[in-house]
Amino acid sequence: MGHYGTVKAKRVVKSTEVDIENETNGTNTMADVPEKQVKRLRALIQEAETNLAAANELLISLVGDDERVQAKVTEDVLGKVIEGVFDGQNMVGSDGKTYPVPANYASKSKLVQGDILKLTIADDGAFLYKQIGPIPRKQVVGTLKLEGGHYYVTVGTRDFRVLLASVTYFKAKPGDQVSVNVPEDDSQAEWAALEAAL
Repeated sequence: MGHYGTVKAKRVVKSTEVDIENETNGTNTMADVPEKQVKRLRALIQEAETNLAAANELLISLVGDDERVQAKVTEDVLGKVIEGVFDGQNMVGSDGKTYPVPANYASKSKLVQGDILKLTIADDGAFLYKQIGPIPRKQVVGTLKLEGGHYYVTVGTRDFRVLLASVTYFKAKPGDQVSVNVPEDDSQAEWAALEAAL
């Protein structure tokens, strides 16, 4: 009879794990429920913020900040080779235009703001990047944080933005200690390249 009651509870309350636990083992009290729900909600909010940041970063890497400008750029420069400077997220070409750098490439290559890149735009419109001039860099340690849908690493009194692709690759979470690469002269730097989660 007790077994029947447990099965019934599971059928009626499919979506609430806490209620099922209360029914099956009786060890949790109602006082535990709000705390667990608050923790779960906080986890869901953090996951949603991460997903939103990922979607935004992917969109920018595909079309840049302005979709109309990027569409025109692609038509104008098919088959061309352009050199430019990595600004932490995109390449600013010698022609003054901004070209999206795939976040995965920037992350795996550990590109640092100020690195010189060569972009070859294939006849089919594909963007092929190559790092041709890494700038002098230094490695520093800081704390990862999520703010306004973006990830930052706090080093002393400075906050450096880092790519979401790097954060997810290293499975880092806000509050983790991480090492990052920044330009040797970092006075103007806004971005850092995630090197490792400590």
